[in-house]
Amino acid sequence: MSIDFHSEKNRKTYASRTADHSWYESFSKLINVKEKKILDVGCGGGIYTKALAEIGAGEITAFDFSEQMLKTAKEFCKAYDNIIYMKGDAHTLNLPNDTFDVVISRAVIHHLADIPAFFREAYRVLKPNGVIVIQDRTIEDCILPGSKEHIRGYFFDYYPKLIIKEQERRPNSHDVQKWFREAGFQNIQEQNLWEIRKVHSSLDALLKDLSPRTGRSILHELTDKELQSLLDRIRLELQNTSKENLPEKDRWTIWTAKKDETFIKENFHQ
Repeated sequence: MSIDFHSEKNRKTYASRTADHSWYESFSKLINVKEKKILDVGCGGGIYTKALAEIGAGEITAFDFSEQMLKTAKEFCKAYDNIIYMKGDAHTLNLPNDTFDVVISRAVIHHLADIPAFFREAYRVLKPNGVIVIQDRTIEDCILPGSKEHIRGYFFDYYPKLIIKEQERRPNSHDVQKWFREAGFQNIQEQNLWEIRKVHSSLDALLKDLSPRTGRSILHELTDKELQSLLDRIRLELQNTSKENLPEKDRWTIWTAKKDETFIKENFHQ
């Protein structure tokens, strides 16, 4: 069964950690958000909303379709007074044209029914020359072999049926770039990032973190029995590795693109 983002019991599944320095470092090289007006689409529990505030974003609109996620984000980011919280649909943002300097969406587009519609909306609400940053996984990112660092790979090594689920929902890079161009974006760039998700103090701590499926929506496709079997297999795989400070990494693809003024003039001005 897929994760229910509207359930109260799941509301903290994306607010149980902080962004790692590997994300801060890579993101800061991509774009300067200092004093910028940011739209964070699919903010979840606010992990990266908080990270944006910490690196100097001017005003952040934390946008999500789940009231429960927004409730958690408000708690998680309560130390920052430059964050606005808004419930809505990514396909129809219901925000004014030409409003934001940057639109950011992390780990969201694979959940969307119509990614091109979201890209068109992101284009609309960006200011001329504004920038969009999308961080998500392609199927190639997901199915890299499991290892003591790439724990996620074991999910697919042991349960190939999960690959089918990922193939159904994960966009490929060619399509993402095509949808950017069709929406009017230019200067499309792509790169991979190995982001440290969390450094676990021990193997037991890792397995405890995996057990409630926290922050890993794909594990909701497994029954409780299947999940326990997976955890047992991971324990066997890692039993001879270091017993402390286990860095869990995920590989991501990051796309950036720019709203093109020429496209606006040619298509929207008489």
